[in-house]
Amino acid sequence: MKAMKIGVGLAMGAAIAVAGVFLLAGPKAGADPTDDAQVAQGKAVYAEQCASCHGTRLEGQPEWQSRKPDGRLRAPPHDASGHTWHHPDADLFKITKQGVVEFAPPGYESDMPAFGGVLSDAEIWAVLAFIKSSWPEEIRLRHAAMSERAKK
Repeated sequence: MKAMKIGVGLAMGAAIAVAGVFLLAGPKAGADPTDDAQVAQGKAVYAEQCASCHGTRLEGQPEWQSRKPDGRLRAPPHDASGHTWHHPDADLFKITKQGVVEFAPPGYESDMPAFGGVLSDAEIWAVLAFIKSSWPEEIRLRHAAMSERAKK
């Protein structure tokens, strides 16, 4: 009987410890285009924060590859026709959170603001999940492989 109580106590302690690890870890970081809830959240955040420049259908601004009169580039599309999928997830997250300065040549000016003070990390990942959900499967697979290689 005593051994059974000890066994039950150990099992309960282990269960509490495992639950605590998951609670402390917080939400999973990353953009999962197959996670319907994350994509729906990202769609709503994108509509509010991104669509005015990047288009309601992720189409970007017209003539996005040419410079505006002030020398800055127009907002690119985030659908498959753009270059968003040419960058690994970690870079897309950093560009969205911190702005393009880290990734641009010295003196480069951009209309793309940093969203670190506006969006939570989970909201940024959700926007990226929404964007990725619009890409064809072939591009998603290529992008996922590139993102994995970039982690190494």
